[in-house]
Amino acid sequence: MPRETPARIVNELASRGYNTDREAVTLLAEAPDTEAAIERAIEAVPDDTIKLSVDDVRTVLETESGRGNESRSSTSVPSSASSSDGDPSVSGGDEPPEPPNDDGRSPVETKGVHSGESPPDTSSRTGRDPDEPSIAGDVTGRSTGTGEYEDFLAVFRDRYEKLSGQLRGRVNHRPTNAVESMPGGSEAAIVGMVADIRSTANGHWLIDLEDTTGTFPALVMKDRDMADVVDDLLFDEVIAVEGTLADDGGILFADSIHFPDVPRTFEPSTADREVSAALISDVHVGSQEFDADAWNRFAEWLHTPEADRVEYLLLAGDMVEGVGVYPDQDEELDIVDIYDQYEAFAEHLKAVPGDMEIVMIPGNHDAVRLAEPQPAFDEELREIMSAHDARITGNPSTVTVEGVDILMYHGVSLDEVIAELPEEHASYDHPDRAMAQLLKKRHIAPQFGGHTRIAPEERDYLVMEDVPDIFHTGHVHKLGYGAYHNVLTINSACWQEQTSFQESVNIEPDVGYAPIVHLDKLDESDASDFLTIRSFG
Repeated sequence: MPRETPARIVNELASRGYNTDREAVTLLAEAPDTEAAIERAIEAVPDDTIKLSVDDVRTVLETESGRGNESRSSTSVPSSASSSDGDPSVSGGDEPPEPPNDDGRSPVETKGVHSGESPPDTSSRTGRDPDEPSIAGDVTGRSTGTGEYEDFLAVFRDRYEKLSGQLRGRVNHRPTNAVESMPGGSEAAIVGMVADIRSTANGHWLIDLEDTTGTFPALVMKDRDMADVVDDLLFDEVIAVEGTLADDGGILFADSIHFPDVPRTFEPSTADREVSAALISDVHVGSQEFDADAWNRFAEWLHTPEADRVEYLLLAGDMVEGVGVYPDQDEELDIVDIYDQYEAFAEHLKAVPGDMEIVMIPGNHDAVRLAEPQPAFDEELREIMSAHDARITGNPSTVTVEGVDILMYHGVSLDEVIAELPEEHASYDHPDRAMAQLLKKRHIAPQFGGHTRIAPEERDYLVMEDVPDIFHTGHVHKLGYGAYHNVLTINSACWQEQTSFQESVNIEPDVGYAPIVHLDKLDESDASDFLTIRSFG
């Protein structure tokens, strides 16, 4: 939004449900980053505010100005002891210098126009060229959770605050305790976390919505067009419900349900030169089923002229097979020592061109804590995997490559999404559909207490505060790709043939695939222009 168009500022605020003073619009128009100032002003005012005053805007701008040239990432988060549960083979991650927060990344609606602030770099290396990949959203060295009740309260409160902010501009919502005092028949809207979903005797759906003030029920009638949306709901996700209160005011009859979602107007950023990235995952070195031949063919191809544009290699977890991950796994190991597995992986990594930029996150088979967010590999494992001076970060992390934001997540929560949602909306054969559900919910692992282990932190690292240009996952060993509101979704299959465990759960893996993304062409309408799937299996 150009600074010289106050009318556009007014329209933007109106679209989010706010009026404003003329002087406030002038201040916003003169701000160095108008859109960021609007975001911060909206975040700073109470939920029941309907008019932004000049004092509201001036307070935000003066706060920003008072920071001088200090980085917004200067607020450090205290580090706690390792969460490795006493297992010396499991990394809790090393603490990098000066932990930043992630508020410096572009607001959602401004995607493609980055602010003047550089994304925080939470990598394992320092002194890098600023044009090299940068990292945001990494928990490494910032884990504060101790498992106390207050930790769980903090992470859910943070989730609610962040995701309710995404919904605030679309509905004129009120806290649940305020809705309780409204007269029957009133139109009302609630932004809440899904605390319970149950069917009534007549086949309708009752959804309990919880916010920071209490809980309120919403009834979705089975004959409404939007009733099918209930099938896509997961516990603990944040949604907005609009409707009309019953005559006694004790229940909200739902007319519409809104998700935080990716704006339909979203446009991806692109690289300003011809450059590509290979997105792979689930190598599983150490398994008897690791397909070394396929890997070698891939590595050899990277040395050919055909792959000259491929300058980045992004690995989304499970570098090795691990030890004790599932019952009787030891019977299928080619390498039984976890450190020897990483040594072997490092040797395979050396086969790729030495000038490639490599970024790696851990997965559930790797030697880090299982609870998400997962910290990066510890110093000992980093030293083993030092080939090509790879960038090592936590799971999940957002990697900015050539101006393109790639959200890397190993993908354990995909199991839960696929298990909970209808097959046409999420399945192992189409993992990109499950990924689209996570984008719609703007959270990597919405449901707490299920199969996905979630670490309670003082902030929720699993919220998608910003919309990525690419969402890259692995874990399910299936190749899948698509686009959701112009976000490219890629699940990059694996390098391991079917194990007995996979056979027992009827998973036939896709082996030896390397999706190649042409970062300069993400804005093309035809996927064949910006995505090439290479098969080496």
